[in-house]
Amino acid sequence: MNAPLAERMRPTTLDQYIGQQHLLAPTAALRRALDAGVIPSMIFWGPPGVGKTTLAQLIAQHLQRPIYTLSAISSGVKDVREVITKVQNGGMFSPKGSILFIDEIHRFSKAQQDSLLGAVEKGIITLIGATTENPSFEVISALLSRCQVYTLNNHSKVDLLALINRAIIEDPILRRKNIILSETNALLRISGGDARKLLNVFEIMVGTFQEQNDIEITDEVVLQNAQQSLASYDKDGEQHYDIISAFIKSVRGSDPNAAVYWLARMVEGGEDPKFIARRLIILAAEDIGLANPNALLLANACFQAIENVGWPESRIILSECTLYLASSPKGNAAYMAINKAQQLVQQTGNLSVPLPLRNAPSALMKELGYGVGYHYSHDHPGNFINQEFLPSAIIGTNFIAPGSSQKEQELADQIKKWWQDKYKF
Repeated sequence: MNAPLAERMRPTTLDQYIGQQHLLAPTAALRRALDAGVIPSMIFWGPPGVGKTTLAQLIAQHLQRPIYTLSAISSGVKDVREVITKVQNGGMFSPKGSILFIDEIHRFSKAQQDSLLGAVEKGIITLIGATTENPSFEVISALLSRCQVYTLNNHSKVDLLALINRAIIEDPILRRKNIILSETNALLRISGGDARKLLNVFEIMVGTFQEQNDIEITDEVVLQNAQQSLASYDKDGEQHYDIISAFIKSVRGSDPNAAVYWLARMVEGGEDPKFIARRLIILAAEDIGLANPNALLLANACFQAIENVGWPESRIILSECTLYLASSPKGNAAYMAINKAQQLVQQTGNLSVPLPLRNAPSALMKELGYGVGYHYSHDHPGNFINQEFLPSAIIGTNFIAPGSSQKEQELADQIKKWWQDKYKF
């Protein structure tokens, strides 16, 4: 009875499963396959709390097949191979069609996903993977081509209300109490379509009444208690955005100590390491940029390394990159330059390309003067000649504002050397 309500209410048969009727209605493709007793390897793609893990377990039960479960967060190639070997070594006594369920398969590196290919292709195992990320980007193409992708949707309001009412009636703890659901808007809003979150919040609300047997759940009760009781990091909610904001501002503000703390908060909260790595790439270009061009190279290498190494070792790579970026000289000249240039494009529209800069692949274009007057820079001393590259309407416009960092000042000096007083800084 110590299990959370969401676990206690996990359905035990497909008929008890609530939602995903586009997959499980009698005429749906997946249900027809299940009833025929033949299923392909598959990937369940959907947001948290929509029943991916539960559905995998129910499929195994419905087909009377053994199921081995691994989490991509804590498992690796060794664990995958152990399962495959166990199934193979069973020989004639091994149950046919063993299922390997991998939760959060998007966290597996390319090498880890590669280790599944042979067994899936030969039919040694039937793979069911679960992911909250788009499998087109997070699952290698060779594995994806061997799997059917099924999309699971957020639960509807009707589904969620049915789930709560069933819990009140069937759960051995809740049914001892007289629970009245006067209002449900706050519960449903907080859950965001996540059945697990809904049941856990509901259990917290009931728990706030302690020994009372007559309990009335209202929106006010939920709003008063939910924020104090929910987990401190929700990777799909407001905390997600607050903490990544604190992380970005700490790196931008050159505080490596604070930056690694916020990184740790995201790591402990189960944030997708690729999401963090993408933010580091953006940080390297937006907030460091020309002040230290190597920052972008390191950030990109960080992302690639995470794809190859996997979790949990990727946290070390993220830490190295975070500390480097936070400690690096800062400059936003590249970010400001593209912003200013885009604003001018929006104001001036599609200005004509000057004739000297136009391509002249045909005789007619040459006759019209395309390319005439263009000077090939490499034909001149220092590979430079003063010529105009902007449309006539905006000649002399400067988009670049070098900062005070050494690298950006070196860039400013080089521009002044080439263009004399054309561009003012």
